[in-house]
Amino acid sequence: MQTSHSWDLDLVVIGGGSGGVRAARMAAARGAKVAVVESKAMGGTCVNVGCIPKKLYSYAAGYAEAFAEARGYGWQMPEAIALDWQALKAARAQEISRLNGIYEGLMRNAKVERIAGHGRLTDAHTVVVSADGADARTLTAAHILIATGGTPVHPDLPGSEHVIVSDDMFDLAQLPRRLVVVGGGYIGCEMASIFHGLGVQVSLLHRGDQILRGFDDEVRSFVAEEIRKSGVDLRLKTEVKAIACDAASGERTLTLADGTELKADQVLYATGRKANVAGLGLEALGIALDKSGAIVVDAQLATAQPSVHALGDVVGRMELTPVALAEAMAWVDHIWGPEAGKAARVMDYDNIPTAVFTHPQIGTVGLTEAQARERHGAVRIYRSDFKPLRHTLSGRSERCLVKLVVDDASDKVLGLHVVGADAAEITQGFAVALKAGATKALFDQTIGIHPTMAEELVTLREVSRK
Repeated sequence: MQTSHSWDLDLVVIGGGSGGVRAARMAAARGAKVAVVESKAMGGTCVNVGCIPKKLYSYAAGYAEAFAEARGYGWQMPEAIALDWQALKAARAQEISRLNGIYEGLMRNAKVERIAGHGRLTDAHTVVVSADGADARTLTAAHILIATGGTPVHPDLPGSEHVIVSDDMFDLAQLPRRLVVVGGGYIGCEMASIFHGLGVQVSLLHRGDQILRGFDDEVRSFVAEEIRKSGVDLRLKTEVKAIACDAASGERTLTLADGTELKADQVLYATGRKANVAGLGLEALGIALDKSGAIVVDAQLATAQPSVHALGDVVGRMELTPVALAEAMAWVDHIWGPEAGKAARVMDYDNIPTAVFTHPQIGTVGLTEAQARERHGAVRIYRSDFKPLRHTLSGRSERCLVKLVVDDASDKVLGLHVVGADAAEITQGFAVALKAGATKALFDQTIGIHPTMAEELVTLREVSRK
């Protein structure tokens, strides 16, 4: 058995996404000898097929809305405004390539060795890297960190070979005329909104009673109505039984549970994601997975093997890039100690803000109304929905929603929810207030910026319900 002095490295990170790169850089800054193993482009899901390209395409879709609204403000717009899909794809690809290069540069500058290939564990201190199907290198390390993220779930139904997943959406050969999105989670709803904005005829199918499970129920209903108003064909309580594809035209035919059929040029399945653990060799080491397939870790992100840790989407706690970054920083402080003169970071999962880039956007931080009632009992709800000033001249019927969930006993604001333009930007600022334990009285004492949508959050005075 090797001694603690015989490892090749102090740390091997498997996964070159946000969490893995942050952990590698910080550990190297503490003096650790580090290598990162990644089989694909650096940056992980967020950079390559997630947050960044999604937001870029959301901006693209927003221009179509702005063009339509401009006429209400006196702008004479040409009749023929068309999207150049190939140009949009090329611009996106160029930006993603730039970001990939930045991530590679971060590793070089931190003196972290970047190894291309697929890593698998053969024992608690050994990673074998395979490239092009052959074992290329064996690494030993005092610590191994798994940060391999998640991957879309593929459906199991007749004709599943005719569907695509979210990873495929940003580089389709042609922009489809008709798109069916199956799945009412945040990815499905975002893709439906974005591609509708790009000019695609979109149907969004969800088997549940309402979209966006896990979000505030009032927000869910409000956004569903706004998505419908925008022109997306939203169908709830709808299941797909089979998919067929015409070999000549490529047209897809979906057979639904009620026997009806739906035609499409592309079918996107966005029915969930799972931890990316295939081929890591975890089972042989006794590293457990939970019922969803995520790696089981303790409060310090350690697996059943004390030298093997995991963080980010692969542990399935909160599948958000900033959470992976925060976990990475807390983990490095735990293993190597904090930076000089600073306290060790501790991961806190309370009051983490998040956004959904539907059109309109959702921003949320803290508890939903249902969660607050379950945990705190008596609460006060303050809410308002209204047509924003922008749309008094734009001609659009889109409305906004702002909502506060307040603990009746302490007056503390437990949850804040916004639906509307720039909801994500608004919520990020208010997240600091919730993290600091702001009360409704403090919100009331804060002067609003007029005229803005955000000011509504500090001018809500009437209790909507208790």
